[in-house]
Amino acid sequence: MCGSQAQPGAIARDRTAQASGLWRNAVVRRIIIFGTGLCALGVAAALSTGIPFVDFKSLLADFKSLRIWGTSPPVTPARARGPGTPVRVTTARVEMDKVPIGLGAIGTVQAYNTVGVKTRVDGEIVKILFEEGQDVKAGDALAMIDPRPYQAQLRQQEAIRQKDQAQLNMALVDLRRYENLAKTTAISQQQLDQHRALVEQLRAQVLNDEAQIDYARTLVDYTTIRSPISGRTGIRLIDQGNIVRAVDNNSIVVITQLQPISAVFTVAASLVARNRLTLGRTDMPVIAFAADGTTRLDRGKINVVDNQVDQATGTLKLKASFPNAELRLWPGDFINGRLIVETRDKALTVPSAAVRHGPRGDFVWLVRPDGTVELRSVTAGQVSAGRTLIERGLAARDQVVTEGHFLLEADSRVEIVKVEPPLSPAVSRVAGEPEP
Repeated sequence: MCGSQAQPGAIARDRTAQASGLWRNAVVRRIIIFGTGLCALGVAAALSTGIPFVDFKSLLADFKSLRIWGTSPPVTPARARGPGTPVRVTTARVEMDKVPIGLGAIGTVQAYNTVGVKTRVDGEIVKILFEEGQDVKAGDALAMIDPRPYQAQLRQQEAIRQKDQAQLNMALVDLRRYENLAKTTAISQQQLDQHRALVEQLRAQVLNDEAQIDYARTLVDYTTIRSPISGRTGIRLIDQGNIVRAVDNNSIVVITQLQPISAVFTVAASLVARNRLTLGRTDMPVIAFAADGTTRLDRGKINVVDNQVDQATGTLKLKASFPNAELRLWPGDFINGRLIVETRDKALTVPSAAVRHGPRGDFVWLVRPDGTVELRSVTAGQVSAGRTLIERGLAARDQVVTEGHFLLEADSRVEIVKVEPPLSPAVSRVAGEPEP
């Protein structure tokens, strides 16, 4: 009888467990069906609006974290460490140094001088005396035009002068005779004056002949085409054997002066006024960097600040000159410039990795003397050479965290595993500062 009474109880428990399992399976199936529907809606929305697809792996992980699967929510790293476990961090000291304040600008390199070499006389090019890409100096011969027609013209003018000079010499002899005869009243004063006028006329003719000779000699000299400036030749534009004319606008070659070289920077007019730059001639250091903003190309000076603002863009043009001793600047290149508008003594800088950005502005994690950290709001200035200028919020020798920020909370205890060494003055100085 006891067995017969136990059997209904076991059957009831089995039925209860079976009902519970069926209920759980039904709930799981409903959750899966509901999740599948949400996924389908997400795919349709992504296809119609361009929104990125849902991360299904993370969604599945979230479902698995529910208690219905019999697991507990994941434990965060901060909770796993426990309240007393210190965070391992790397720190650095706030350094004080002389820092130049730079004004960034984008510029275009221009040749200091550019000359298209052209002919000044007509004729056939009989010689090309330069190589493409050759460095030439002012006065070097570049090409030669057939000089024979102009040499013949020069000889012709010299012959005309010789003839007129002979006539002048004869007129001078006759003038002396007329002067002697005029003393004896053998001739009239009018005849003497007429002969004197003839002598002056012949003298003027001789002077004209000399001018014609100089002109013909100049044309002969023009048959040798010379470089007007020192620079580098480009690609040859006219070959030997071609006929060139002075009235044509074709160049034989273009010469650009690369040492020194110029650059024109465009800066917002408001920044120019804020830094108290004057229009016209000036003398301000400027550093030229490559497009990456870190590779230094050359150091020069701003020579001219344009005297009018472009109303369409609200910018001013600044023209600079660079020695370009290593020929790292080429006409037409785009460069980044840093204008050194002032040099600030006792400026505070930190490694740029220490400065964090939040919704309320920039901040750093400051290490207290007791080994805990606090979030300190700062006003960050310019960034250069891997260091950030701190305008306000820190003091010299303060210790800030450079690595390990993501595990920190307010009043977290830290374990300093590495302290970055202070930089030497030559290294910590912001890029572009001249050596003392």
